[in-house]
Amino acid sequence: MLRVVNETRQQTVASSARGAYGFFDRLRGLLGGPPLAAGEGLYLLPCQSIHMIGMTFPIDAIFVDKQGSVVGMVKDIKPWGISDHYWKAHGCLELPSGTIDATGTALGDRLKFEETS
Repeated sequence: MLRVVNETRQQTVASSARGAYGFFDRLRGLLGGPPLAAGEGLYLLPCQSIHMIGMTFPIDAIFVDKQGSVVGMVKDIKPWGISDHYWKAHGCLELPSGTIDATGTALGDRLKFEETS
């Protein structure tokens, strides 16, 4: 599990995010699961774009480069939507819809990913 902190804003973005690092874990993503609760997230690595095909709930998505800098964001992406492709992105953090606004996260902010037990 991961704890994700926006170091720029001193805000916890996700207190309990799981990692999806393999091809099939990333392909499945959040598909077939319940909506994310506050504080939850899914970190897709590597990832430069996402799709919402087959999803039943909207999410926020934050794209980060290898240093954790925010290079792209999608607020409230709806089921069946497709994000832009973020060429500079290394990973994508999927979060409950409204998290970007609630944490004040902005382009250029630095996210820190901490392993938790």
